[in-house]
Amino acid sequence: MDNLMQMRAYFESGVTKPYTFRKEQLKKLQQAVKKYEKQLHEALYADLKKSPEECWVTETGFLLSEITNVLKHLKGWMQPEMVGTNLLNLPSKSFVLQEPLGVVLIISPWNYPFQLLMTPLAGAMAAGNCVVLKSSEFAPATSAVMKQMIAETFDKKYILFVEGDGAVVIPEMMNNFTFDHVFYTGSTAVGKIIYKMAAERLVPVTLELGGKSPCIVEADANIKIAAKRITMTKFSNAGQMCVAPDYVLVHESRKDELVAGLKKCIQKFFGDKPEESYNYGKIINERQFDRLVKYLKQGEIIHGGRTDMEKFFIEPTVISNVSMDSDIMKDEIFGPILPIISFGNKAEALKIIEQNKNPLAFYLFTSSDKKEKDWLNSVAFGGGCVNNASWHLTNHNLPFGGRGFSGSGRYHGKYSFETFSHKKAVMKTPTWFDPAVKYPPFKGKMKLFKMVIK
Repeated sequence: MDNLMQMRAYFESGVTKPYTFRKEQLKKLQQAVKKYEKQLHEALYADLKKSPEECWVTETGFLLSEITNVLKHLKGWMQPEMVGTNLLNLPSKSFVLQEPLGVVLIISPWNYPFQLLMTPLAGAMAAGNCVVLKSSEFAPATSAVMKQMIAETFDKKYILFVEGDGAVVIPEMMNNFTFDHVFYTGSTAVGKIIYKMAAERLVPVTLELGGKSPCIVEADANIKIAAKRITMTKFSNAGQMCVAPDYVLVHESRKDELVAGLKKCIQKFFGDKPEESYNYGKIINERQFDRLVKYLKQGEIIHGGRTDMEKFFIEPTVISNVSMDSDIMKDEIFGPILPIISFGNKAEALKIIEQNKNPLAFYLFTSSDKKEKDWLNSVAFGGGCVNNASWHLTNHNLPFGGRGFSGSGRYHGKYSFETFSHKKAVMKTPTWFDPAVKYPPFKGKMKLFKMVIK
């Protein structure tokens, strides 16, 4: 705990608050990522068999783009926000200050082990905080490179990198030190544990969880485009992505056409032997492999289904005829298995979605503006796309986050800055105007009060 107390003292010294400090540190992070790019890509290949191109789009380049956006806007974000003043308090001026929270903890998962740790870090640094980083022990190669990069770049009183078994390390920190915010990305089950520990010390949290994100393909959808975009995002990182389409609900009149399109795209993107494909990853470990293999038995395999335990390989798989009571329709799949379910009308589809409320993402393919509006207003979800899938998270201007069992809070771009800041309300009142009506005695002033306060 000595390291954490040193971080507290470092923050309270005020050194992290000035714009010049924040800007300088963000640039150091930017340069460090560029310096370690090759090592990071090699580590991500070792952990998840990601190609350098996929690493750039979803990990290193993603972060560099985020930092560029933050540096462009940070000075403006830090300025006092002037707001209106009500009649009662005139001629006062009112404004909101963005204040750093203090020492914050960021916990990342294994599926995007670099980006999901470093993107919130950029927001926390921009907001003027000291940060403890807890990487996933299930992506050891990437964690080792990140540890070296952070230790070489930052004073550990400012940014502290922590490794080890999360089930041991995280409770040890949270139960013995009061963080000012905890930011967790991972499963709903672990999110509940983090939430409980934080509640004991009244520590605010951001939970970026998961869930069963549905993908609707309406009768009027462009099937060729839908098949390409669903295939690309569902099987990216071997399906180990929290915003991947978890299952597809396709209008019964277009099911056969969509299935044919998916098969064609899978073959085109990953070839006849995806295990040898440059573009296809692997399952992270034996535990996840075994979990996913069980799902293959819970429906009719209409494409794929091959596995190789030694390579942690599961072929991109499409299944049909799944039971709504099966585990695959209750759990987040988080792997390269895509159930296809047909529906006759919207009510049928909504009934299925309602079994797993508040998904992290929602995707809709339609050519109708009316259907688009109806669907978006009918389903509660974190974020999503129309005629696309997953790419909403790459837009700095959109908040990313869930609701209910898929999480709480949001980040990316300015939303990250706000997540790691406290909005401090201030009202400044002049002394040259001081009406007696504001002070006792109040008897007889009710009519005036009702005129002013309404």
